[in-house]
Amino acid sequence: MDTYNQQQQQQQLIDATRIKPDIAPVPSVSPSAAGTVTATDSPASTRPQTPSIFQPYPHPSEHLRSSDAQIHQQSRQTLDAKPYPIDLNGLSWPSIGTEERRTETAEQKQARLAKMSDAVRTLLECIGEDPDREGLLKTPERYAKALMFFTKGYEESMNEVINDALFDEDHEEMVIVRDIDIFSLCEHHLVPFCGKVSIGYIPNRRVLGLSKLARIAEMFSRRLQVQERLTKQIAMALQEILQPQGVAVVMEASHQCMVMRGVQKPGSKTITSFMLGRFRTDPKTREEFLSLTR
Repeated sequence: MDTYNQQQQQQQLIDATRIKPDIAPVPSVSPSAAGTVTATDSPASTRPQTPSIFQPYPHPSEHLRSSDAQIHQQSRQTLDAKPYPIDLNGLSWPSIGTEERRTETAEQKQARLAKMSDAVRTLLECIGEDPDREGLLKTPERYAKALMFFTKGYEESMNEVINDALFDEDHEEMVIVRDIDIFSLCEHHLVPFCGKVSIGYIPNRRVLGLSKLARIAEMFSRRLQVQERLTKQIAMALQEILQPQGVAVVMEASHQCMVMRGVQKPGSKTITSFMLGRFRTDPKTREEFLSLTR
């Protein structure tokens, strides 16, 4: 097999682990194997049944033929190094170490904070400060705890955030929660960006508790992020949870990496959007959403 064909098949294996924007009906699995069971369909509903909020994604090696053993061997390290987009625990785009952080004991948590505090102390020394002076004595520990709070979204599970707040409702008109405050950390410079996000969806006879839209935004924003990915993750999560007729997310934020450093342009705003379903295919629906969120 020539090198080009090997590269093409390797890329297909990696692409198989990614979520595609317009997701087909969720494959059927038994509730006992899938975890939390969501609300059942109403008799009049024509949408597909969703046994669990999130379904397991099979490892690509399960689909390999024996003739692909060489490609599998070459791709195994790359595939295993990348966490799956959504897992059985509903973590949603978990980072490496997410499970360890969620399940660590009190002693392990304290050891993590001590390690982070030592690192902060080193940073203070490197910038020319004296970490032993009165004002900085407890700064390493304070900052370690603050950073754990700023990134608490890594410890949250989507199933816990939703908490059975899914309801069958004969409603198929637009639902919007606008101007939700979000605070996050830019993953490139570890400085804050903050702003507001507006989330809308068109139900397919299933609605979500309104506060859960804000909680989903909070979960994804309390991680190291870029605004483009954050916008998409919120929309994709709602698509997975509700299987609605459409989802739309618009975010406007100010990035301190552009204000405090670099180009230093106070007042600049970054606007991102992500549309699925009818919001993407129907210009009138998209315009209605945008006009209502301005």
